[in-house]
Amino acid sequence: MSFAVITSGGKQYRVKKDQELVVDRIAGDIGDSIDLPTSLSASEGSLSLGAGSAKVEIVEHLRGRKVHIYKYRSKKDSRKKTGHRQEQTRIKVLEV
Repeated sequence: MSFAVITSGGKQYRVKKDQELVVDRIAGDIGDSIDLPTSLSASEGSLSLGAGSAKVEIVEHLRGRKVHIYKYRSKKDSRKKTGHRQEQTRIKVLEV
């Protein structure tokens, strides 16, 4: 069983070959393959730390679910409601 820990958008993800996952938006077009840095990779009986890369393909760009932000200040009769949808990208791991 081989896997790697990739870094994307300041977060780390444990991935295997042919796995799909959703990460923060990555610049590129659908179908592009890019290299993401790995901080750790492991295969049958060996462990590698540090510099390396994993080849991933961009499957689609999407937006996350809406998060509502509601501010209320008592005694001021002040209310504010806003929302946010995070830009995301679905990727597929080609090589580890």
